[in-house]
Amino acid sequence: MKRSLCKIIAASTGMLRVSATASAAAPAGIICNEEPDSSKIAVASRIIAGLQRDMEVYTDRGSGPFLAAIYDGDGNLVAKMPNTVVIDKCSHNHAEMNTIKAAEEKLGTYDLTPFNLKLYITAEPCAMCIGGIMWSGIKEVYYGVPTQSVEKITGFDEGYKPEWIEQFKKRGIVVYGNIERELGEQALRNYVAKGKTIYQPAREEKN
Repeated sequence: MKRSLCKIIAASTGMLRVSATASAAAPAGIICNEEPDSSKIAVASRIIAGLQRDMEVYTDRGSGPFLAAIYDGDGNLVAKMPNTVVIDKCSHNHAEMNTIKAAEEKLGTYDLTPFNLKLYITAEPCAMCIGGIMWSGIKEVYYGVPTQSVEKITGFDEGYKPEWIEQFKKRGIVVYGNIERELGEQALRNYVAKGKTIYQPAREEKN
């Protein structure tokens, strides 16, 4: 019998976390909120690896170090957009938000539910993008670099996101994470090494 990769573990605090165990279905370290599907992980690995490689082209043009793409249930690309916060001088123009907006404009609707769409992202969505994804009607989310790595490598503030993966599960949204993580972490290091902008509001942290 195959051992499950993803286990939802209830902590004494009532918080939920996702931990990985060895599995024949997928590489160790990947997290999810459903029974792991090796075919989904294989497709996501291919797409996210491609996004990680493409990201440097976009950052050299002034984009932020995040890229997202939406595919339909048949594997057709619907939309693909980078983070354009600095280029557009707009704080909410994250890759996920830009890509969702492009998909909605292309399909002519604010509700993407009927189209059975999947969102692939180079990194875990921030607090703002989690809300945007939830309200868009996206059915499945696949991301690369986890929040703790994004913050450690770049210094970006990804916001407060308690139990978001479990909350997505309650709303019928599938999530897989840490896909092609090492490749994505290196892409972020490259961004920082080039002295690119770490964009966020100037403020003083208070206890």
